[in-house]
Amino acid sequence: MEFNYRYSGSTEARSNGNRTDMSFAPDTLREPTYFGGELAQAVPFREAISALHAVVVSDLRFKPRDTTAYKAWREARDMEDLAELTAGKQDLAKQMEAVGRRLAEARRAKAAALAPFYKARNRYFDYLYKKDYDKWFVLDPVITVHPDELFFECFSQDEATYGRLSCDYGVFKNINDFACGTTNIDYSANLYREFQKIRTYKTTRFDIDPGGFEVTTGLDEGFKEVKIDLPDSWVRGFLQVSSAMTLPMVRLHLTPMDIHNLCFVLRRKREKQGPRSIRFQLKPGEPIRALIEPWNDTLVFARSEFRGREETEIRLWGRRRLLILERLIPIARGFTFCLAGTGMPSFMVADLGGMSFTLGMSGWTSNDWSRAGNFDLMAPRAEVDQDTKLRVFKALRKDWQNTADAVAKSEGLARETVLGALSAYTQAGSVMFDLAKDVFRARELSREPLPMDKLRFANPREAEARALVDGGGVTLHEKRLDPDGNLHLSATVKEGKRTYQTQLRINSDQALKEGSCQCNFFTQNKLYRGPCVHLLATRLRFSLEQGGIS
Repeated sequence: MEFNYRYSGSTEARSNGNRTDMSFAPDTLREPTYFGGELAQAVPFREAISALHAVVVSDLRFKPRDTTAYKAWREARDMEDLAELTAGKQDLAKQMEAVGRRLAEARRAKAAALAPFYKARNRYFDYLYKKDYDKWFVLDPVITVHPDELFFECFSQDEATYGRLSCDYGVFKNINDFACGTTNIDYSANLYREFQKIRTYKTTRFDIDPGGFEVTTGLDEGFKEVKIDLPDSWVRGFLQVSSAMTLPMVRLHLTPMDIHNLCFVLRRKREKQGPRSIRFQLKPGEPIRALIEPWNDTLVFARSEFRGREETEIRLWGRRRLLILERLIPIARGFTFCLAGTGMPSFMVADLGGMSFTLGMSGWTSNDWSRAGNFDLMAPRAEVDQDTKLRVFKALRKDWQNTADAVAKSEGLARETVLGALSAYTQAGSVMFDLAKDVFRARELSREPLPMDKLRFANPREAEARALVDGGGVTLHEKRLDPDGNLHLSATVKEGKRTYQTQLRINSDQALKEGSCQCNFFTQNKLYRGPCVHLLATRLRFSLEQGGIS
């Protein structure tokens, strides 16, 4: 998927003994978005933006060793061993020796022919790493200016970690005029190094330059045209993050010292075998306990009490990504862990005073957001017509951020309808959910509408579920609301010659909380890769009936 950007110059950072000026070059092809102000909380901002940079460069994918030289040696040694075994057969040994010499000559000729290529390739990558480090990154960060805050968003190289840094306007002083919107900024590794020079005794000026929007011609030499061929998986992963944020979650409130102890254990020990998970053992009214495998070290967070109503245990994998939070420990007031369940996405929200930092992690490191998660299928699925969707989006866009209840009240719509419309826009990259403030925000991920057919957000399972419902293969048995407002559904789903019994629990926000089915897909994956066809069909059948709840 190709993205086109047009920057008015490049992002610049100028520094001297008592002042640092940072001017970000926005994408002038998008709506005018700009901001200007001086940092009032210099050191906390420096640490938070550094943690965001750690997300950008994060790549924890397994990197196997280069065994090319060993394999070549082993192959040559195998020829010698075979020759020794057949030493009694003189003729065969002579033939093998001749073949071995020719093979060795061929390998030397191949190595000599490819040597200039390998040397040139290594020099090129060394040059990129040392001189043009920016080309190692896929996409410039996304920055959004809202009436109450501005925030940065980014995605890791392995597509398994998401970062978001939001700054209230109390973080700045002497703020100039600003224009709300979303844009990409020209970001460079040099800019990160300038961030490290921020000090309390130096005035730091922060600008998203509005000057580039004043020129409309592309012939100006100051403009820089950039085309990035972005993998579909990157964009789809970003959208899946937005959908995962709307899932029902268990929230754990931890102190900075709790995070320090957790990171200390991970730094002090290196696992050589699995399991490599953290088991959060949660009992209502008791301190949160974390069992770190495979050593079975137990951390008791004495000042952090679990406030839930049910005893449970949640396992978290890909735990070394938590080390990104280390730089935030000295400046954080507290951390909130939002856990969707075992093997499900998790979000860590750091309260930094006037700022908040959100770290989103997929179920485990190798389970990137784009390939294994279909969390959009678990989000609110109410049927909403296009006019109503547009009406809801305009209401949200008017204030740029709001709760679903407030939008429903202002527009005179049912809460379920508003949630369904906002969910659709979330899956299209136009809306995101702010876990720190529990509000929806208007945020256009790209200048032009994303090609949803190419991104396959209309999941094939949805089409199969619709076919089952249209074919009369779904029979509902139970439609019940419990005292907590959760909807319980049970049904019989017939697919071909097989029949499956399904059960669902949908919370008051219309998000799928629990489910069960006897099919092979659910048995292998539970809800880690989204609901199966039969659970979707059950939910769709109920949506079409819309009534008769006991």
